[in-house]
Amino acid sequence: MRGGKRAKYVVGYGERGCTHPPLHSADKMAMTDLLKAEEIKKALDAFAAETFNPKKFFEMVGMKAMSAENVKKVFQVLDVDGSGFIEEEELKFVLKGFSKDGRDLTDAETKAFLKAADKDGDGKIGIDEFEALVHE
Repeated sequence: MRGGKRAKYVVGYGERGCTHPPLHSADKMAMTDLLKAEEIKKALDAFAAETFNPKKFFEMVGMKAMSAENVKKVFQVLDVDGSGFIEEEELKFVLKGFSKDGRDLTDAETKAFLKAADKDGDGKIGIDEFEALVHE
């Protein structure tokens, strides 16, 4: 069953409007395995026309109350290329990692998000930086 689910996502990526990223391992989770779909939708709706605020968004989807371990699992879902970092290019599409209906961040929102999370100044967000931002 697990292998069948994985194949479905890999085969469908990029086709027919599917926005599921390819899976890097059989252990890759879907965001809805970690967060409630209703809370994700509510948070996405709140930022549909409002400037994105990552700390407020993370609180709205229930991440602030999550353990560090589970926040790091969310990071792994958002790290589309599996590099161990969320780079600026990935960050622009971070809301799509929560739901296919998520909007793209503007350039200004992307840069503000990166500035808020990138504590070591390397131009990307590591897993520990991400967890620290969520729990700030």
